[in-house]
This record gives sequence, structure tokens and C-alpha cells, in this order.
Amino acid sequence: MTVNDAVATRISKLLRERKISQYRLEQESGIQHGSMQCIMNGRNKTVTLSTVIMLARGFHLSLNEFLDDEVFRSEHLEVE
Repeated sequence: MTVNDAVATRISKLLRERKISQYRLEQESGIQHGSMQCIMNGRNKTVTLSTVIMLARGFHLSLNEFLDDEVFRSEHLEVE
């Protein structure tokens, strides 16, 4: 699993848990729809720290809270 895949998985999980739409997250985070689609569809190969911070803020979480998920602790996470 790539870092992008892990971020997309975490986004999907939080969207379900919080019952919010991807559109609302885009509005709250300031991430453009096209960029979000690239993350969610796996077309983005690298997610920047800035993007992850924007996502965390969009969910009203600290960066630590966003990253505090099993998906980021996987031994099989590919780091380039």
C-alpha cells in the first residue's frame, strides 16, 4: 500500500464516520475537486505534507489525530 492509498483509505473512513460528503471536505479543507479525485482514485502518486495538513483541518482534526490510524502503522506501507 502506498502512502497515497493510506491517505485515501483514511479519508474514506472519516467521511463515513462523520457522515459528510467529499464535496463538503473539499470546501472545508480548501482542496480542489480535481486534486481530491486524484487522491481518491489513486492517480496521485505522492501526497504532500501540506495536503495532509489541509485534510486534517478539513476534518477539524490535528495532524496527529488524522495520522493516528492503523493504516499508517502498516509494515507494508511503501515509502518512497
